[in-house]
Amino acid sequence: MQDNNNNYNDTDEKDRKYVKEIKTLVRLFGDAINGEELQKKIVHHNGNIEFVIKEIVQQFVEKEDKLETDHKSNNKLENVEQVITNLFYLSKQEQGNVVNEINGNNKSVQKEAEKTEVGETKPGINLQGYCNNEICLVSKAKLLVWVNVGFGNTTFISDKALFSCPDCKKSTVNLIVKAMFYNSEHSICASGDLIPVKDNNYQCSYTIKSGLSYELKANKIRQHAQSIEDLRERSEHAMNSIEIKNLVTELQKYEITVVKPSSLKGNERLLEKIQADYGGDFNQAFDIGRFTILCDNPTKLQTAVAVMKKAEQFNLIVSEDKDFFDKQSKTHHRFHNIKLYVPKHDVYIEMQATLKNFTTLEGYTVIENPKLSHLFYEYIRAWKPNNSLEEELKQASDETLTKINDIICEWIDKKEIKKIANHYKPHSEIRILKPPQLKGINEEEVNAKNDITLKLIKFVYDQLCKFNPKEAKGQAIYAVLFEYFKRHIMGEKNPASYADIISILRESRKQELEEDTTMLQALEMYIPLQANNYPYTDNDDNKNNSSYDCYQHIIDLLAEEKEKEEKKSEEQKQQQVIILQGKSGSGKSLFCRHLEEVLWEAHVNSFTTPIPVYISLPKCYNELNEKQTISHALQMKQINKEMMDVIRENISFVFILDGFDEIFDKYDKNNNEKYFYDRFNLNEWNAKIMVTCRSHVLNDGDIQRVLIGSKNITATIPMIHLWPFSKGQVNGYIDKFVKMNNKNKITDNLDWTTKQYEETLQNYPNLNKMMEEPFFLRMILTVLPSLMKQHSIGTKISKSQVYEAFNEQWIDIHVKNISNKLSELRIQTNPKKIKLAFQQYCQNLGFEMFMQGNQVATENDYKGYSFETLWGKLDLTIEREIKDDDDKAEFKVNKIDTSVSKTHSVWKKYFYGDDVAENISKRAKVNDTKISVSDTWGKYFHGDSIAKYVLRRVGDNKYQFLHKSCQEYYAAQKIIFDILSWKPDIATVNNQQFQEQFETCVKQLSINHKLLNEELSIVHFIAERIHDNNPIFTNLQSRLFRIIEASKNSEDVSIAAANAITILNSANVNMHSKDWSNIKIPYAILDHAFLEGTNFSNANLDNVRFYQTCLSKANFTNASMNNIYFGEYAHLEGHSNEVTGIIFSPDWTKIASYSIDKTIRIWDTSSRKQLHVLKYSAPIKKVHFSHDGSKIVSCALDKTIQVWDVLLGQQIRLFDRLPEAVNSAEFSSDASKVVSCSNENIIRIWSVSSGEKIQSCYGHSDFFIMSKFFSNDSKILSCSERECIIWDASSGTKILSFGHEYGLKGVQLISDGSKVVSYGGDTTIVIHDTLSGQQIQIFEGHTDYVRGIQLLPDDSRMLSYAEDKTIRIWDLLSGKQLQVLEEANFVSTAKFSFDGSRIVSGSQDGTIRLWDISSGKQIQMLEGHSANITGVEFLPRESKILSCSNDGTIRIWDISLERKIQLTEGYIDVITTVLFSPDDSKILSASAKTMRLWDVQSGKQIQVLEDHSDYIGGVSFSPDGFKIVSYSLDKIRLWDVLPGKQLQLLEGHPEPINKVRFSPDGSKLVSCSYDKKIRIWDISSGRQIQLLSGHSELIIDAQFLPDGNKILSHSQDYTIRLWDALSGKQVRIFKGHKNFIFRIELFPDGSKFVSCSREKIIVWDISSGKQILLLEENKKNINEMLLSPDGTTIASCLKDTTIRLWDISTGKQMQILKGHSDFIREIKFSLGGSKLLSYSEDKIIRIWDVSSGKQIQALEGHNGSINAICLSHDDSKLVSCSSDKTIRLWRSDNGKIDDITKASVIDNIWRVGIQSGLSMKDSIWKNTKGLEGQQKLLAKQRGGKF
Repeated sequence: MQDNNNNYNDTDEKDRKYVKEIKTLVRLFGDAINGEELQKKIVHHNGNIEFVIKEIVQQFVEKEDKLETDHKSNNKLENVEQVITNLFYLSKQEQGNVVNEINGNNKSVQKEAEKTEVGETKPGINLQGYCNNEICLVSKAKLLVWVNVGFGNTTFISDKALFSCPDCKKSTVNLIVKAMFYNSEHSICASGDLIPVKDNNYQCSYTIKSGLSYELKANKIRQHAQSIEDLRERSEHAMNSIEIKNLVTELQKYEITVVKPSSLKGNERLLEKIQADYGGDFNQAFDIGRFTILCDNPTKLQTAVAVMKKAEQFNLIVSEDKDFFDKQSKTHHRFHNIKLYVPKHDVYIEMQATLKNFTTLEGYTVIENPKLSHLFYEYIRAWKPNNSLEEELKQASDETLTKINDIICEWIDKKEIKKIANHYKPHSEIRILKPPQLKGINEEEVNAKNDITLKLIKFVYDQLCKFNPKEAKGQAIYAVLFEYFKRHIMGEKNPASYADIISILRESRKQELEEDTTMLQALEMYIPLQANNYPYTDNDDNKNNSSYDCYQHIIDLLAEEKEKEEKKSEEQKQQQVIILQGKSGSGKSLFCRHLEEVLWEAHVNSFTTPIPVYISLPKCYNELNEKQTISHALQMKQINKEMMDVIRENISFVFILDGFDEIFDKYDKNNNEKYFYDRFNLNEWNAKIMVTCRSHVLNDGDIQRVLIGSKNITATIPMIHLWPFSKGQVNGYIDKFVKMNNKNKITDNLDWTTKQYEETLQNYPNLNKMMEEPFFLRMILTVLPSLMKQHSIGTKISKSQVYEAFNEQWIDIHVKNISNKLSELRIQTNPKKIKLAFQQYCQNLGFEMFMQGNQVATENDYKGYSFETLWGKLDLTIEREIKDDDDKAEFKVNKIDTSVSKTHSVWKKYFYGDDVAENISKRAKVNDTKISVSDTWGKYFHGDSIAKYVLRRVGDNKYQFLHKSCQEYYAAQKIIFDILSWKPDIATVNNQQFQEQFETCVKQLSINHKLLNEELSIVHFIAERIHDNNPIFTNLQSRLFRIIEASKNSEDVSIAAANAITILNSANVNMHSKDWSNIKIPYAILDHAFLEGTNFSNANLDNVRFYQTCLSKANFTNASMNNIYFGEYAHLEGHSNEVTGIIFSPDWTKIASYSIDKTIRIWDTSSRKQLHVLKYSAPIKKVHFSHDGSKIVSCALDKTIQVWDVLLGQQIRLFDRLPEAVNSAEFSSDASKVVSCSNENIIRIWSVSSGEKIQSCYGHSDFFIMSKFFSNDSKILSCSERECIIWDASSGTKILSFGHEYGLKGVQLISDGSKVVSYGGDTTIVIHDTLSGQQIQIFEGHTDYVRGIQLLPDDSRMLSYAEDKTIRIWDLLSGKQLQVLEEANFVSTAKFSFDGSRIVSGSQDGTIRLWDISSGKQIQMLEGHSANITGVEFLPRESKILSCSNDGTIRIWDISLERKIQLTEGYIDVITTVLFSPDDSKILSASAKTMRLWDVQSGKQIQVLEDHSDYIGGVSFSPDGFKIVSYSLDKIRLWDVLPGKQLQLLEGHPEPINKVRFSPDGSKLVSCSYDKKIRIWDISSGRQIQLLSGHSELIIDAQFLPDGNKILSHSQDYTIRLWDALSGKQVRIFKGHKNFIFRIELFPDGSKFVSCSREKIIVWDISSGKQILLLEENKKNINEMLLSPDGTTIASCLKDTTIRLWDISTGKQMQILKGHSDFIREIKFSLGGSKLLSYSEDKIIRIWDVSSGKQIQALEGHNGSINAICLSHDDSKLVSCSSDKTIRLWRSDNGKIDDITKASVIDNIWRVGIQSGLSMKDSIWKNTKGLEGQQKLLAKQRGGKF
């Protein structure tokens, strides 16, 4: 348009006057005709715009091909005139009112059109006149102006008026020349006129005559009806009138579609609309009668308007003309609206013309979902908002409707519509979320509510869910509606669709990982983790079992859950839980992130695909609002709170809840519902749950209650245990680490290769165990180069030392970065001080986290903790203090000031402002000028706190340490240095003064702030430092003892004392023989502690744990012991002989036991008290409770059957004595009858009430096993050794029989009586049908005869146990074997747990084992019984087991796996041998497949030697003590003692090796084997250098003679042979024994030897081969023999538990040593030979005086069989080992063993290992307070004294 105007500006002066007209024409026709043509036409017509318009329109009309006839042409001309009229009024403002009327104007009118006019006409009254304001430009130009008066009344005198000028705004228009009424009903009356002129034409003009007065009235057009019904009737008549029909016909001639509504709107709808739109005034309603005029194109639309404006020819009046086709209406509908007045019916009818492309009229529209905009309009049309929120929504709704109409009516161009449509995504793809406002409301309720907002929301939501547009317009409408829905209904920050949720959560995950670079790097190095259904242990059995890929297993579980979901009940559907457990550092969090990552990668935008969400529980958990844990977590992921209900209803998830163990302490304090699923409201979410937890943090009971749920006791909740890395996985990880290091420069050791790492790690074998856990492996690899510099090859590196190196390196990196950046500003810094400040910061924060029980620190805006006073206190100095009277020193570290001012926030002192960085800046200088923090630190680090450099950011303002274990390490360091930093006021003090001063500070120490029981990892870190060789920790052990001592005098340090003793116990420090009277250590953990002989009199021991603790000889006089825990219970005392069996009453409240002591005893289950003793005259065979538990029936070897009243303990029936012993007696279901069977092969049925026999059944021909009623009492099942018979109970007749080929051992009925399961003398179990007797199932698998079976109550599974030492679990339906449990001994009994997940078994060796069925693994072994187990039962609702044994006891066992304290030097297996090194500085022990070296002085473990794949047969030191040889089966291993490295692997013997010995010079080894061969090996090369053959049976032993040139051997061929070691030839053979030779002893000079077999002892001369002495034992009782060091005496042990001493010179017996009560295992002479030491199965080491034959000492302490003893080479010490899994070192107060007398005191210097079992022998419990009755009884039973 502007260009055209410019062209016109270039025209000549002649044409300039037509500029305005041309502008008007351009406005009218746009680009339809070019500017030059317009100019020609306007010039041609001398500026008459009317003629130009007529000519142009005529040209357009002539192009319509279909209008051919003359009649039509005439009509066209009329149409053109109407179009001109329409166009004229459309553009009257631009034309400046050039024309007034088209037809009938005279010259004056035409002249008037030439005048320029000012102002505009509007609906109502418009007056035209002149302004008389002299300064008004309009007045000066004498231009006419229009004044709009509007609707209403006005009167004036034409030349004396007073109206406002539109130009000057003054009331100076005083001359009126014309009046025009527009779109109104009006009247005009001049002075003198009697009747006013009235009209309702849309535009009427009147000339105003000068001097007359006028009255004008104009009202909005209104209907004239009397009522709504009247209006409806008029409208309907008018729409059907001939006038309207003629108009419609005329329009249709131009192929214009006229749509008449099928019916008028109903009254109810009309009234509602009229009330809302017009305040109830129905006469303002015009759309009651409305026609819609639809045109194909704009030209036809112009034609339609022109035709309608000529409505006068049809006796209709055009009363209102509103054009909203080129000018937007309020709603942006595009139409031309004309109101036609139908005089005949006095009503107005609307004619609404538009294009077909723009209509939404159903049946005529091309718009998809045409009702949408109309319905949307209907919802918001009459809406009157009640508040500001509704007001905002109303406004947004109006705007949205406008946008929709803009699209429908194309107020925006097609490109823009296409652009909007591109945002469209269908509901099927993005899944629209149901608005939260609709929660819990159905459609009926929405419609019933008078809530427009709710209805609108429901409408929009439904539209978005159902509307599926295909075309651009429809898609654009959908996109606009969705945008409205998202912003104004859901909330702009809230997700509106499933796709939004996915997008938000994806972005949140990305952001979380970007902030957590450590996790990102770890994911790059991820190695798939292995797992199993049971925890990994170090047992060989576990190593041989294959694990599975953890990720794939969980994916399979999730898939299985999905498949089963439809079949499950709603409650079951809600509880899809997987529990993942793993040790610290096992990679739980890493695995969770990996699982989340892979699930996201596999995720498709499907409604059925769950969204994975990783949730760190420590970060999200709030104990005050547990139910909102998931919501809180999602809010942290940018999902707003108000959307939670919507998300819950619409979306399924996989919630990965990580770190449950880290919140457990806070969680467990809540005593309400324990099950986390309910506590976290997880049932409200459609989610599968995986929760991770550190192993051993929760005991079995906690896991059941908290993670599984007591209600789900029968549910199968997948429990997955992460397994450690295999060697292959470790190598794979190392390779990835090297690549990652080269890529990201994790460390400075970029030159290290994978091979170098692997080779270096081989030099530190004790790291192997740590490397099995991913986090520790990464940590070790990170610091391995620095560890190698600090620790020599073979050194044992503790976990604490690894953490120390790692954290120092971590801090060093950041200190270096800080220093480098500050140096760029030439700022001088002290990196050492910065490092110390960082370390102090970490210690304080780590301890604060421990105190708060929170692993996440939150940054806030407080300005807090300053290090300003720290710098002068960080230089550590070492001083000495007097530790005891021997002036032994302990090191002291100056105290580091850790005081922190209190603030409003726990974490404020660790973040913002005054952090370490600030202090660096405060002390830094540039050219001796101090630099402010804001200038330096702010510039480079943007004011970040220290948290950015040493912590992981895990969310907005949330920080964690790199790993929870790092926080635990720093908390431990804080406690340690807090203890070590104290020093006395004066340099020289004695021990008492030192202790007194120290006690004054204990209360303030960090160790006194909180019990460490729930943070056993902190305990472990501190305990490791006790054994650390770094001098800084030398004082730690003694300081902890001092803290315990301090508690004697103050209750205020009881927490510190309890923590101290717990730490010492964790370090396996011996605490025996201490004087700890009056100490206060409540809640201490003393599990497995060695407290033998310790005095606890008057001590506060409340709530202390003593699980499997050695309390022998401990004194508890007057001690307070409330709520202590022993982990064991007193056995039920009463029976005096073997207990045959135990059974529970049906309600589990009572226990009945029976014995060969001729009694039945009834016990209360809960109190364990004996209620009644029922006495018999003979051993009892069987006992059976009635179904109501009120009676017992019993039978015994005295041939009687008796019925007893359980409550009274009295006999109520004695049946007739039978001819033979009764084997079984059982009640019927109603207890009215008893069925019995006896050795006379008769079954009898008895009446309980009368005692009479009711029925006898004959048919069995052999020994009876049992008989019992079917559940309905109609039949009886009986079993003998040959067959089973089913009998009719009423008649006693035989129904059917069946049997086993090799005889029967027992049977059991299926609960419904349809089948019988039987087992017999063969290896099978068979099921028979009880109706047909047919065999229907056979179970095969056992390799020896089956001893017993048990069925689960639901008959789904069965267990069986057999003579093959196995327990097998079977699926009863399929017959498939599910699991095999392998025992070490014969199984005598076994039972299922109530939930079927475990089995308890009893063995002939007296042990009880607990098994996990899913894994087939032994969980626990319970030792205490001394004879065969005859019965086992699980206790209901308790984690306990009941057992009875042939030892005459009934025991109760606690099987809950409590949190176990980690012992830093723990031992896990039975020790089989011990020996001193040649220099007596070390002790070597062996157990199973492991050897350990111990420091004699301290008892500390020096080295662990592990490589044997089978049990170690023997070990010995080389003569110089630098090497060790060990052997197992067919392999011999040679070790270097110092580094603990294997030097040689000697292989050659094809069969098991019996003995390996060093040569005297240590250069060779001799070995002998089952292969009947002797081999000699060169140690340096590892080569076999000689093979000696000659023995005909396996060789027992071979040894070098003192000269090293000859070898002596003995074999099971009863011969002894002498060999030349150099040639390998046999030199001599010694024959004389007729039995197995088990021992040879060489004389000191090597000239003679003594040999021993069961029946004789022979002394031989080596050179001659002759017998010198023969000592015979006719009874073949010799089991051990030993030669004295001086070669003068022989000691022999006999099976009668005596030791005999023989004088070699005379051959006479010198002494008989008596004292042992059990089999003697070994004897040893002291170095001088004056004393003899012996040990036996009675667990006592006895020392004898050889000369007198008297026992002078008995060493007691081991509570298991002693396996070996060894005397030190200097004769000062004795070491012993036992099956109780401990080693004890003994020492006499007078130095030498040879010097021991009866008065000597022999101390147990130390004990190492973990003792099995609770020892209380000779403990003292006088006046002990708080012990429960059962605990007192337990102490008495274990040898305690009261």
